[in-house]
Amino acid sequence: MRAIKYIAIHCTATSQNTSISAIQSYWKNQLGWKMPGYHFIVKPDGEAVNLLPIEQVSNGVKGFNSQTINISYIGGIDLNNAPKDTRTPAQKASILKLLKDFKQKFPTATIQGHRDFPNVHKACPSFDAKKEYKDV
Repeated sequence: MRAIKYIAIHCTATSQNTSISAIQSYWKNQLGWKMPGYHFIVKPDGEAVNLLPIEQVSNGVKGFNSQTINISYIGGIDLNNAPKDTRTPAQKASILKLLKDFKQKFPTATIQGHRDFPNVHKACPSFDAKKEYKDV
């Protein structure tokens, strides 16, 4: 098993009705990634879809992927493509459950947003994950 130091929270920076297959196609065809950006992606109805086993490395945070579990929710922008926390109550509950489960397995891992890593110049996940999940 990899040494997990971080659990990173992301948003897809898409509308909430974007399909997982469209996101995966973007990673492969536009970005040229061989691996998914996240281990889990949470749909608006709260369904957490596992895209990659946590034992494998995803493409969530450049320079930190080997030590990070990446979790994203579909959404994170408003109608003008500006950053906005668009998580549904079901997404919030599902993310919290994943975080609690992973903190049991990796108690020393730091939970933070993508934006909280060094040299990241984006609003992802469009809310303050460090603050919201500080007590998990």
